Amino acid sequence: MDLAEEELNEHHLDENRVVDVVVRFAGDSGDGMQLTGANFTQATALYGNDLSTFPDFPAEIRAPVGATFGVSAFQIYFGAEDVTTAGDALDVLVAMNPAALVTNIANLVDSGLVIVDSGAFTAKNLAKARYDSNPLEDNTLDAYRVLSIDISQQVLNAVEPFGLSHKDALRCKNMWTLGLVMWLFDRDRQPTIENLKKKFAGKPDIANANIAALNAGHAYGETAELPAGIHVYKIPKAKVAPGTYRNITGTTALAWGLIAGSELAQIDILFASYPITPASNLLHELSNRREFRINTFQAEDEIAAVCAAIGASFAGSLGVTSSAGPGIALKAEGIALAAAAELPLVVVNTQRGGPSTGLPTKTEQSDLNMAMFGRHGDTPIPVIASSTSTDCFDVAVEAVRLATKYMTPVMLLSDGYLANAAEPWQIPDVAAMQGFPVQHHSEIEGFKPSLRNAETLARVWPKPGTAGLEHRIGGIERSYETGDISYDPANHQKMTDLRKNKVDGIAKDIPLQEVCLGNDSGKLAVVGWGSTFGAIHQAVKRCREEGLDVSHIQIRYLAPFPANLGELLSGFDAVLVPEMNTGQLVRLLRSEFLIDADALNKVAGQPFKIGEVIAAIHEKFADMQQL
Repeated sequence: MDLAEEELNEHHLDENRVVDVVVRFAGDSGDGMQLTGANFTQATALYGNDLSTFPDFPAEIRAPVGATFGVSAFQIYFGAEDVTTAGDALDVLVAMNPAALVTNIANLVDSGLVIVDSGAFTAKNLAKARYDSNPLEDNTLDAYRVLSIDISQQVLNAVEPFGLSHKDALRCKNMWTLGLVMWLFDRDRQPTIENLKKKFAGKPDIANANIAALNAGHAYGETAELPAGIHVYKIPKAKVAPGTYRNITGTTALAWGLIAGSELAQIDILFASYPITPASNLLHELSNRREFRINTFQAEDEIAAVCAAIGASFAGSLGVTSSAGPGIALKAEGIALAAAAELPLVVVNTQRGGPSTGLPTKTEQSDLNMAMFGRHGDTPIPVIASSTSTDCFDVAVEAVRLATKYMTPVMLLSDGYLANAAEPWQIPDVAAMQGFPVQHHSEIEGFKPSLRNAETLARVWPKPGTAGLEHRIGGIERSYETGDISYDPANHQKMTDLRKNKVDGIAKDIPLQEVCLGNDSGKLAVVGWGSTFGAIHQAVKRCREEGLDVSHIQIRYLAPFPANLGELLSGFDAVLVPEMNTGQLVRLLRSEFLIDADALNKVAGQPFKIGEVIAAIHEKFADMQQL
């Protein structure tokens, strides 16, 4: 057993009282696993546990029933202590069919609990999952505690009084299962009951049937003679700072951060985008918030979306556009136009597995190179990355600030994991947040569109159509002095240097890089960006508890880097950079600061596990001891 496997098997459900648990619900994409997980998450948050979730969607819109590639899953890690990831190995696996079992059982810890719907283990479904025999009847599951229940029949019995069709009745299976798991972890069913009443307000029979199934699953746990070792588990409440909390996904946090940014900047926003997985939900969320200074526009394609956003910025609003990797590639020329015209633009890139269509519902961090360099010509723009679902709010506000202050496009990097994952968020006091109101240029005397702020190098931002402030801008090179079209070689050199210096100068306006955990110098620094934060933080925390001299550094500002980053990294004997790509940040750090950084790369469509980072840290220390 290697170090990663040892870490995965550290936590087990072997006592009535445990400090943390990882549960995964898995089934067909039509089995309602996401709804089940969302309701269990709500109940867990209300109970007072810290938590993090990981919805895992199939790429196919509607895969054949029982197919392994159509399995939809929802994972939640909850406990009494600091939770920053959706967990490593599973303590409890709920498998609604053979395909869900075969694709997830390898992640269950030894002696872990697997709950299966035996009614779905038909010969046809077993064949689709490529089982030669029924794993519920052979020795396949001997290493685990198995709770095999004919959930399908249990549900049919529970909802019989409501007169539903056989198909509609079986759709209540997820609520029956949720009721059982709520019993297992002593969760309150009432919020879920209220949600069902609201969701099916116009269909009372459907609402009552789902509530009956929920209660029946809970009653089964209370009354059935369950196998030894299966009982109610008590997870203590987490100690959190006082305040008002709610569960929030990265997508919702981004939307609310853009709204807060517009209020702090006192400027209207036009959000223009084209639907693409996993970025589409940002448009959905913002389109429901029309009471704020947000206008939304669904364009006919990615190029139209970015051009509409640029047009809004030219008119005096702030243009925002979003997409995933393939769409960002299409927007590249438009982003370069905004940089050349020196117009503010926020570009949200919710990264996914690539290249091309790649893994549209899976996560990756492989767009960093494109964010930094993926435009024609020398076109530097600021690039910032969110590290957690809740951090998406702050990063969105910062993107608005940088774009409007420096009159430049800003690339904001999120990813599929952050977009869909949820965690508790302490709602901030927006009234206490420092504003950065936009001041459009209004002085007519001496006006030229090339006037700029001596400190920030930002060009003035007049509203077109204002008498006396008529002007033209565009993608053709402009004179530094007048703003008119210029083909002068020396002027092009000057303007190219200016655009670079403007972005480089942002380093004076962002915080110095700090160490998230550990010392400011020492043996090893584990450096991350984006959604690797949670796994790195927990891995470093546990390794420090072992006595290892290791620190965690998470970089938010990727272009420009914080002014002290090079000096900070030079204080460590070694640097390890985990990334969900083939090594993009590590190459930047090597070239920028001439440090001998090592890469830990994972390109599997899945986030890092804590155990994987711990194993890499142990291996690095072993290598250093041999030198």
